Amino acid sequence: MAAAPGDGPPSGARLLTGPFLALVLAELAYFVGIGALIPLVPVYAADRLAAGPLVVGLTVATFSLTALVLRPAAGRVVDRWGPRRPFVGASLLLAVVLVAHTQAGSVPVLLLLRALTGVAEAIVFVAGMAVLLHVAPRQRRGEALSYSSLSLFVGIALGPALGERLVDLGGYRTAWLGVAALGVLAAAVGTALPGARPEEPPDGAAPLFPRAVRLPGLAFVVGMVGSAGFLAFAALRAREVGLDGAGWPLALYGGVVVAGRLLLARLTDRYAATRLSAAALVLSGAGLVLLGLAGGAWAFAAGTVVLALGAVLLTPAFFRLLTERLPDGRPGAVGATFGVLVDVGLGAGPLVLGLLAQGRGLASAFVALGAATVGVVLLLRAGARPAGATPPR
Repeated sequence: MAAAPGDGPPSGARLLTGPFLALVLAELAYFVGIGALIPLVPVYAADRLAAGPLVVGLTVATFSLTALVLRPAAGRVVDRWGPRRPFVGASLLLAVVLVAHTQAGSVPVLLLLRALTGVAEAIVFVAGMAVLLHVAPRQRRGEALSYSSLSLFVGIALGPALGERLVDLGGYRTAWLGVAALGVLAAAVGTALPGARPEEPPDGAAPLFPRAVRLPGLAFVVGMVGSAGFLAFAALRAREVGLDGAGWPLALYGGVVVAGRLLLARLTDRYAATRLSAAALVLSGAGLVLLGLAGGAWAFAAGTVVLALGAVLLTPAFFRLLTERLPDGRPGAVGATFGVLVDVGLGAGPLVLGLLAQGRGLASAFVALGAATVGVVLLLRAGARPAGATPPR
C-alpha cells in the first residue's frame, strides 16, 4: 500500500535553534504569569471587593472573552508589524496592567484591567503562533507545537502555586508585582524573537475561516470540547464511580499529556496530518466513552489515559492540518484562526457536556460526546481534502 502524502520519517531540518528556544522561554514566563492569576483574581474579587459569585465569574470570564473577540484584530497587527514587536509590546502591557492591579479598589476597575489582560493574551498567543510558523521547518511543525505547548502546561501547573505563595509572602501587592515581573521577563526574552516588520505588509483582512478549514476546524473544535468537558466535570464523574475526588485522575491526565508531548513529538510529523487528526479524534472519543461506561477506579483511569493520548495528538495534528490549508504569508491570520478555534472548543466544552448531562446524567453525556467525537472523523476526512485532489490509496 502506498503511503499517503506526508507519511514517513520527519526531515532532519534543525528545530532546536536559538529563536525557537527563545520562543519557548518567553512563552513560559508569560504563561506562568497567566497561571498565577488563576487563583488570585477570583479570590481577590470575592475577599477584597466583596463580589458575589456572578460578578466573580464575570471577572474571570472577561479575560477569555476579550481575548477571543480580539484574536482576528491581533492577527492583522502581527501581519502588519511582524510578530516580535507585538509580542514584546503585549508582554509589557501585561506587566503594566498587573502593576495597575495594586490600585484596583472596585469591581469596575478590576473588570477593565481584566479586559486589558485579555488584549495582551490575544496578541501574545497570535504572535507566538506566527513566530512558531517562522522558526519551525514546515515538515516539523507538529513536533514544534508539541514542545512549545509545554510552556502553557507548565505555566498552568506552576503558576497557581506561585501566585498563592506570593500572597502568603507579602499580600496581593507583592503578588501583582511579582507576576508583573514575569511579563517584563517575557518581553525581555521576546526581543530575541525573529519576525521584524515585513517590507510589504499584506493589504486587507484575511478571512478568519476560509472554506478549506471550515470542516476540519469544526472537527478540531469537537475534539477540544471533549477534553475541556472532561476537565470541567472530572470531579463529579469521579464521585459517581466511587472516587473521593478527581485529584489523581487529573494528575494522571496532565502527566500523560506532558510525557506524550515530549516522547511522541516526532510522531506528530511522521504521518499525514489527516490520518493523525483522525487518530486523535478516535482516541479522544474512545476515552470519553470509557469514562462514561466506567464503574470503578481502574476503568476510570483507563478512560483518562486514552483521552489524554488523544489530547497528545489532537492539537499538533490539527495545527499541521490547518496550517497546510491556510494561506502562506499571513502568519498572524493563521494564528488568529487557530486561536479562535482553541478558545471556542475550550469555552464550549463545559457547556456542551453540561447540557447533555442535564437530561440524561453525566455517564450518558460522556458516552454521547465520545460517540460524536468519533463521528466527526468523517467530517474531517470530507473537509480536509482540497477540491479536486485525489485521495491517497
